[in-house]
Amino acid sequence: MNEARKAGRLYGVGLGPGDPELVTLKALRVVKQAQVIAYPAARHGQSNARSIVQSELVSEQIELPMIYPVTTELTDHPGGYEGAISDFYDEMAKQIAVHLDLGRDVAILCEGDPFFYGSYMYLHDRLAHRFATEVIPGVPSIMGAAARLGTPLVRRDTELVVLPATLSENELIARLNRSSAFAIIKLGRNFTKVKNALVRAGLFDRALFIERATMASERIAKLSEVDPLDVAYFSLILIPGLRETHQNSVSNDAGRLTVVGLGPGSSDWITPEASQALSDATDLVGYHTYLDRVAVTPGQCRYGSDNKVEAERARHALSLAESGRRVCVVSSGDPGIFAMASAVLESVEDGPATWRSLDIHIVPGLSAMQAAASRVGAPLGHDFCVLSLSDRLKPWEIIVKRLHAAASADFALAIYNPVSSERRWQLTEAQAILAQHRSPETPVVLARSVGRADEKIVFTDLGRLEVSQVDMQTLVLVGSSTTRKLSLSNGRQLIYTPRSYGTLSDAK
Repeated sequence: MNEARKAGRLYGVGLGPGDPELVTLKALRVVKQAQVIAYPAARHGQSNARSIVQSELVSEQIELPMIYPVTTELTDHPGGYEGAISDFYDEMAKQIAVHLDLGRDVAILCEGDPFFYGSYMYLHDRLAHRFATEVIPGVPSIMGAAARLGTPLVRRDTELVVLPATLSENELIARLNRSSAFAIIKLGRNFTKVKNALVRAGLFDRALFIERATMASERIAKLSEVDPLDVAYFSLILIPGLRETHQNSVSNDAGRLTVVGLGPGSSDWITPEASQALSDATDLVGYHTYLDRVAVTPGQCRYGSDNKVEAERARHALSLAESGRRVCVVSSGDPGIFAMASAVLESVEDGPATWRSLDIHIVPGLSAMQAAASRVGAPLGHDFCVLSLSDRLKPWEIIVKRLHAAASADFALAIYNPVSSERRWQLTEAQAILAQHRSPETPVVLARSVGRADEKIVFTDLGRLEVSQVDMQTLVLVGSSTTRKLSLSNGRQLIYTPRSYGTLSDAK
């Protein structure tokens, strides 16, 4: 009886970034001994992977070019690019499996490292459960590029982040920060998008460009001199991490101060621009409850304080920025709505002349009133007014005057700071003022801690509003005369203010 034929062994062979002298001894041995050599190739038949080890191939070996059906061009495959590539890997896996079943060892050549964005991994997924498999690691192109540029990428606790240039510009910006090191790969026709992202993220001056690193056709250029129409796919951008002594040192240059809005509660509501500013900062300043919502970044200084010391907080932040620091002042919601943006600018106006030389930016955030309104429909769908009932920074007489004006003008209202531990009576008086101009059935929403775990939404109306249900964490929305209630078929209740006002008699 004939013994069953022993299946061949599958090798994923990493060849490094391109220089034949960077191929490992183990990879060379496998390449010389394998009966079948498979390699990715373009339609014109050229293969970068094969060219790296072509002098090591022997005439008895079977060569299996894996010719990609599509690279960057469009395809008429019904499944699009992903469908065409998936079918391609399915077919190549079948062809390779035939050789393995016949007892032939197959070496699949892969530039860089097989498991680091390598094409080999897709064949590994399809074959490793059926055949004995071994992966030979290779020098990744990122490491080859760093060596050719003579640039250390990371030191001590610095993170190295690898980003594919195929991400959207906003996604790239959201992930870029000044404290990490980055490698951006798969450039090609994505170059312009990446360049714009680096400019917006403030990292353009640190970025280094290299094309075909370690190959004979290697090119190193300044990013500003690269022609976007002449960027090879095998190009990458390195952004080395800052030296530790530079990351946290005081600069002689004018500092930067950014006032950032975190949104009202959920981390999903923090914008990419705000995230970028927070990660770039050397120092964070803010009410300690808001600072607790910001992820800790190694080496970043944090200064938390009470919620009633806005002016002191602003002056502290400005002083830090004056010393050359990159400072973020953290606000909840939007920083320009009853928050820190005004406190900072007021301090600049009243402070030393040097503060006017600082690079000051305001980064908007989702406001609490917008978040609260979205939970219940569209109560602010027409003209509306925003008021704070806190009389800590303005006299109660002004608040009363504004309540009468807003109510008589038939604005929907968003009321911030409705009560506190020291002033429970003001919302009751505001309710009485509004009742002089609105019917008792006017819809009212009490929105507490919107976006947080203890969120609570209460529907009521002006006549039945219970002040005992309201605290400092509550935002009160009061409808206009045209605000309506709407019940959905599933029992959910919504309210909205129509965009059209109707007749004058309807509004009275």
